[in-house]
Amino acid sequence: MNALSTRDLHVTLAGSHVLQGVTLDVPSGGVTALLGRNGVGKTTTLRALLGLVPHEGSVTILDHDVERWATHRIVQLGVGYVPEDRDVFAGLSVAENLRLAEQRPDPDYETAFGLFPELRDRRRQRAGTLSGGQQQMLSIARVLLNRWPLLLVDEPSKGLAPRIVGELADALERVATRSTILLVEQNLAVVRRLAQRVVVLDHGVVVHAGPASDLADPDLTRQLLGVAGAR
Repeated sequence: MNALSTRDLHVTLAGSHVLQGVTLDVPSGGVTALLGRNGVGKTTTLRALLGLVPHEGSVTILDHDVERWATHRIVQLGVGYVPEDRDVFAGLSVAENLRLAEQRPDPDYETAFGLFPELRDRRRQRAGTLSGGQQQMLSIARVLLNRWPLLLVDEPSKGLAPRIVGELADALERVATRSTILLVEQNLAVVRRLAQRVVVLDHGVVVHAGPASDLADPDLTRQLLGVAGAR
């Protein structure tokens, strides 16, 4: 059973044909990593799944055909989104950011603060004064409040120190025991640790899909991603 599927997904932005027929499946459970060089359409794919950019082709999420659905309807199915740029409300406190994210009558603060106890300690602090790593924790914690069955997580380790990357990987590993995660990530060490499956985009199409163990082949990894498999 798949948590989400696309068939022949196309997106054109500012005259550029970004996605040129993306077909992919994300099985329910665990982590599927969406990989590719910069600019191949990974973030655009996530945004198309959420209805945030105009697109053509079919999108099925949690057994619903969501083509032409508004974004809020897709989210209400049980889809959480952690954007690449974090998008925290800088002028609001940590607690206020979390409160705004509540969409269910029993928000799961126990899990959010259990994974990120630092946020509990800083709940009165303005989000704009947090470090980059703390803002990423807040961005992830916001979606955890609602126990969404599907999470779309875009570049969580980008720009973060190795220690913080490790902490975020720990958290995502635990989250993946209860939610399906589609993860866009450039850090191959994180991908190898978390993902069971990988999908690789190039020039707006899927060029490879298979088990994450495929990344153990350095020649294949170099061919697909332009980096050595040992890195």
